Amino acid sequence: MAAPTGGKAAGLSRATLAIHQPPTDLGGAMGGLMGEVKFQFNPSQVQLGRSSTWVVMPAIAYTRGAPAKFTGAQPASLQLEVFLDASGTPSSNTVQKQVDLLLSCCEVTPQSIASKAPSPPFVKFSWGSFSTVQFTAYVTSVNANYTLFSPNGMPLRATCTLSLTEVATNTKGQNPTSGALSARRVHRTVAGDTLASLAWREYGDATRWRVIAEANEIDDPMRLRPGTELLLPASSEGAA
Repeated sequence: MAAPTGGKAAGLSRATLAIHQPPTDLGGAMGGLMGEVKFQFNPSQVQLGRSSTWVVMPAIAYTRGAPAKFTGAQPASLQLEVFLDASGTPSSNTVQKQVDLLLSCCEVTPQSIASKAPSPPFVKFSWGSFSTVQFTAYVTSVNANYTLFSPNGMPLRATCTLSLTEVATNTKGQNPTSGALSARRVHRTVAGDTLASLAWREYGDATRWRVIAEANEIDDPMRLRPGTELLLPASSEGAA
């Protein structure tokens, strides 16, 4: 790990991780701010990844393999490190509080339980004009490595490794009034697909499998054959 880039400089933008209550309904906006991790030292590196899924269905008509079919884009993933240091103030519990706040990103919030929509917080990483990484996400893992303690056992220095996954949003131009893109898309099923798994992947709610069943006039959801083309309605269709 390279040395963190710290120090005071004119115009220096500090990276932050804002932690919010999750939305109370599918596709809703983030809730209130729960806390914020302000980076003492900006990350020395940020790993950003995107991927898409393609499926190839074997067919005897092609001598060198059948054409691949695009089945959807995957959410972006973001990995970064947070370096925390309170060695200059040995009586401070700042490091412990910040680590506890980061760990809470993988715990269900009491407010979401009360609203009957249990979920960990949603987060947004921001760093000056680095707009590529400014998306709403959920935290999939937090690993804290404590490297310095006070004589009474208080953590004074820690490096936390975070993994974030982008919260899926509608494709740009999907607004039915824009006419740029269809708000529906077609999915060709593969082995292991179920209506519930497709509903979870498309809408984040497995119980909405009936929306897909009704759109495709499926009477028996247990008999879903690989290679079947299914129409996946927009998330706004059939919403409660």
